[in-house]
Amino acid sequence: MAEHRVRVTQDSGSRWRRRAADYETLGEALAAAEHGDTLTLRPGTFRESVLLDKAVHLVAADGPGTVRLLPAAGVPLTVTAAAGVRGLVIEASDSAAPAVLVTGEDAAAELTDCRVEARSAVGVEVAAGAGATLRGCTVANPTGLGVRLRDEARALLQDCELTMAGQAGLAVLGGSTAHLERSRIHHASGAGLLLADQGSSAELTGCEIYEVRGSGVQAEARATGRLTDCTVHRVSGNGLTLDTEAELTLTGCRLHDLPENAADLRGRSRLGLHRSTVHSFGRGALSVWDSGTHAEASACEIHSATGDYPALWVSDGARVELSDCTLRDLPDALFVLDRGSSAAAENCSFSRIRSSAVSVSGGATADLTACRIQQAGTGLWFRDHSSGGRLTDCEIAEVATGVIVTKGADPVLRGCSIRASSDAGVYVSAQGLGSFEECRVSHGKGFGFHIIDGCRTRLTRCRAEQNGRAGFEFSEPGPVAEACVSDDVAPPPPLALPAPRALAPAPAPTTVTVAAVVGTAPLTAPAGSPIAPLPDCRPADEALAELDALVGLATVKQEVRTLVDLISVGRRRERAGLKAPSPRRHLVFTGAPGTGKTTVARLYGEILASLGVLQRGHLIEVARVDLVGEHIGSTAIRTQAAFEQARGGVLFVDEAYALAPPDGGRDFGREAIDTLVKLMEDHRDEVVVIVAGYTAEMEHFLAANPGLSSRFSRTVTFPDYSASELLEIARAQCAEHEYEMASATEGALLDHFAGIDRGPGFGNGRTARQVFETMVERHAMRVAQLADPSTEDLQLLVPADLPG
Repeated sequence: MAEHRVRVTQDSGSRWRRRAADYETLGEALAAAEHGDTLTLRPGTFRESVLLDKAVHLVAADGPGTVRLLPAAGVPLTVTAAAGVRGLVIEASDSAAPAVLVTGEDAAAELTDCRVEARSAVGVEVAAGAGATLRGCTVANPTGLGVRLRDEARALLQDCELTMAGQAGLAVLGGSTAHLERSRIHHASGAGLLLADQGSSAELTGCEIYEVRGSGVQAEARATGRLTDCTVHRVSGNGLTLDTEAELTLTGCRLHDLPENAADLRGRSRLGLHRSTVHSFGRGALSVWDSGTHAEASACEIHSATGDYPALWVSDGARVELSDCTLRDLPDALFVLDRGSSAAAENCSFSRIRSSAVSVSGGATADLTACRIQQAGTGLWFRDHSSGGRLTDCEIAEVATGVIVTKGADPVLRGCSIRASSDAGVYVSAQGLGSFEECRVSHGKGFGFHIIDGCRTRLTRCRAEQNGRAGFEFSEPGPVAEACVSDDVAPPPPLALPAPRALAPAPAPTTVTVAAVVGTAPLTAPAGSPIAPLPDCRPADEALAELDALVGLATVKQEVRTLVDLISVGRRRERAGLKAPSPRRHLVFTGAPGTGKTTVARLYGEILASLGVLQRGHLIEVARVDLVGEHIGSTAIRTQAAFEQARGGVLFVDEAYALAPPDGGRDFGREAIDTLVKLMEDHRDEVVVIVAGYTAEMEHFLAANPGLSSRFSRTVTFPDYSASELLEIARAQCAEHEYEMASATEGALLDHFAGIDRGPGFGNGRTARQVFETMVERHAMRVAQLADPSTEDLQLLVPADLPG
């Protein structure tokens, strides 16, 4: 029949042998074809099984979909050589055979723009060390596997679609390797991607797995996989299922709309999750089970659970590590259970947690460093014997109870801050232990540290202030407190000298209960009490004196003093029952590098803390590289993390104009600005933001967001240092390092500073320090040549030591 006729074009190396011929069947054409030939198929249906055992190419003459292979039985297409197929529809109905079989170490099939429609065991099978490349292909097999690789096979799939699979969409088995780019796996059963056996691996880039009746990705038996910029969603099982020492790494991926776990790990498997987002999951974001099982997440966002389960579940000896992650809008955030189980989190944020942000029980441990917990029922709950961990430099705010320790649990907290709890900041009961070192509880409605049942809790250099009931409440003897202070303990009155021959007074009773009744005068600490009154903070005048001691900057000093006066007078008006002005404290610092902007920002924060405006007054300095991420969503996470670090102090954004480059287009810097503006509005009383940079560039920066300029009260301009001011800085450097300058040296140095190039590379104070360092080096080279230098020689800088 004409529609079955094929045309063979012979493309062998010798031009004189080239010829063309027409054949009635593919079998005849293939028998006549030689290596390198192209078989052009006219439209029609070929009801024969095809074996490509030569390096030939089958091409549909009229384009994809016009030629069909549909034999009555057997494998429609078998490839055992380096052959190519373009534009064919390959159909199979033999339940015992694949529609396409690529087999043998010499096989290297290339299928382009093909469609495989099968009702068989496998749609496409690559086996026995063979290799296959599929480009723009669709594989549908409602009764079996979509694509299967086994026996150390290899496959590359680009822009492909694996759909309507009765079993897994893609199965990589027996030490095989798969690479997928921009491909979709959907409407499969069992798993979208199945990885099994040692040596089996898959790498997916820009792919999507969805509408799967089972797990999106299932990895087991030491198989490995790597997903980059992929999406897994709308599956009926887990997004990822790992078992028996399998390993998956996801970077820049999205997992969402999952009724079960986003990832379920067991059997010593390992998961790495980096710069990825997990949300809308029914059970857990990460459920990690069994000893040796390990999950690691960095720069990830986990939010918006749809069920009532903890987002992170770690049990049976498993381990989870988190860094720079954000967890929000969850029923519970992190549960660690069972002896040997552990979790570690560094620089992570937990917010809007309905119940417990972190719960530790059954002998498990949790270590948190520089983490922030906000708006939760309970910040951390250490529940029972042998449960514990370490919390270092963590902040807990706006919770019902900050930290609960019960039933023999024994955590260690160092340098942590608990603020605005509605009940107790720290609550210890029922034989709970715990060690609290240099921790601060403030602005709570209940007790700061509430320890009952005689628990032997250890408190060292802890601080409580502005709590609604009392800073420290010990209902029975048991707690051990050392060098702790509270604002509800008044300093003891000065001791009066006894009258002559008066009897010595009886010693005052010792007590461990320090409590204040709301509305009454502060209690005086009884003799022997472990709690002392708050020590005086460094007065604002001392910080202002340090500011005044800086070289130059007269206008800057006046601006800062004006702000301090406004705040100070406002406080006095409040105490007098008058309305106080509420000046915005955020500032813009403009000027060249090296003019003291960072130093002034640090002193400004310290002054505000001494006035009680800021909680800590510390300085967090960031630049564009600290705020702007490389992927969508990561910028907001980084910016929020920096803002959280600065909570209670000053966030100093150096070279802020780099966040809004003139030709930025879709630059993520604008996302950082938008996020910063919202955080400044939501937490206006908790952080002072100072943005700094060159004057002209900062004007462009302030115009980048409609609400940005209104958030800053004023601009403080830092002028360049004059030559005489640079000389004064150099003099200070000499005094600090025990050098001296002769008068001739000072004159020469003044001339040097007067003639120095003040172009873009001029560093002001930094330049003065660099010149001094150069002089010290040249002095050392000169003095090293002296046989027996005197003390004066070792100290004196002469004009010859100036830079050449």
